[in-house]
This record gives sequence, structure tokens and C-alpha cells, in this order.
Amino acid sequence: MDIIDSLQWRYATKKFDVNKQLSATQIKTLKEAFNLTATSYGLQPIKLVVIQNKEIQKELVKHSWNQQQIAQASHVLVICIPDKYTSEEVENYFSLVKKLRNTADAILKPFKNFLTEEIKNKSQEELFVSNKNQAYLALGNLLTVCALEKIDSCPMEGFIPQKYDEILNLKNHNLKSILVLPVGYRAEDDYMKDLTKIRKNIEEVIIEIS
Repeated sequence: MDIIDSLQWRYATKKFDVNKQLSATQIKTLKEAFNLTATSYGLQPIKLVVIQNKEIQKELVKHSWNQQQIAQASHVLVICIPDKYTSEEVENYFSLVKKLRNTADAILKPFKNFLTEEIKNKSQEELFVSNKNQAYLALGNLLTVCALEKIDSCPMEGFIPQKYDEILNLKNHNLKSILVLPVGYRAEDDYMKDLTKIRKNIEEVIIEIS
């Protein structure tokens, strides 16, 4: 399928086939796609938790507005951001730039200083909002890759982050859960799978300036 056909095929899966599991290769593709997501300044203030544990998945259902996709899915992906974000992330980023590109310090220093001050001058609340936006970029990227790879998915904001954080021990990793994406294969009796996709006419959503 071409990319438009793939996006037409994609929908928010309401029921997964519990007898079908994604392959290690498919999960590896999703991990790499996540890592290649565009983020502000390339700082990657996001992490992905990959769950393939039915007991944990079942436990999370009650903290996900009782959405059964969490338990049914082959894997559950949880997109997270740091609980506390500091300029140490900038230091780590530029260390990696130097390692991979061998860029001279004189070239890196002005941009490094700029980003360091940007983070130091913002409150944790402001940084949380900014980093949360990056999580949505990652979600969009994963949804597109899932469509291209014929992996079914269901993006979710409907869950209790504090409970996810507790069950997954995210505090120990300085992380907070932001978005959830169960992935797998649609069930044959999912009532949503054959419904016509509802979208506005393209003329209603596109403004062309020439």
C-alpha cells in the first residue's frame, strides 16, 4: 500500500486479537522510529516504555477508563517525559554531538550556552509543557509508522498517569507517563474496523497561499 492507503487503513482499534502477537522485528521498528522522532532542538526529552506482560496490562485496565485494549494488545507503549528536567540534558546532548560528529567546541559553545540558559530560565512547569508537546510528536510518528507496517494501534489520553507511574515504577527513572499506545492486530469482530473513515473534505482543512 502507498502511504495514503495506509493512513486510510489505520483507525483507533477498539478490540485487539489476543491470539496475535507482534514480532520482535516489528517492535524493533517501532523502537527505532520512536528514537528517530523529531524533537525540539534534537534534545529528545522523551522515553518509551514497552510493556509485554499480560498481568501488568490487566492491572492497568482499571486505570485506563476500563478500556480493554490495554489488556488485549500485543504490547502497550507508554510515552514518558522527565519528571524533573535540567540543563544536564544539554550537557549530555552536546557530549553526544562531539562524539558522533567530532565538532569543535568553539562551534558548539554558542548554541550549547543558549540552550543551557533556555532551560535554566524556565520553570519546571514550563519545561513540562514543552516536553509534553514532544511526546505528541512521537505519538504522531508512531501512528504513521504503525499504519505503514500494518500494525494496529489505539492512541490514548484516557488513563490515570499517577497510577501508571506507580505501577511501572517510573519515579525511579525520573519519568512521568504522558500518552499510551496499545499495539497489535485488530480483532475480526471489532465493530470499528469496517466503518467508513470520517474526515472533512480536504478543501475545508487546507488553506493554500500562492
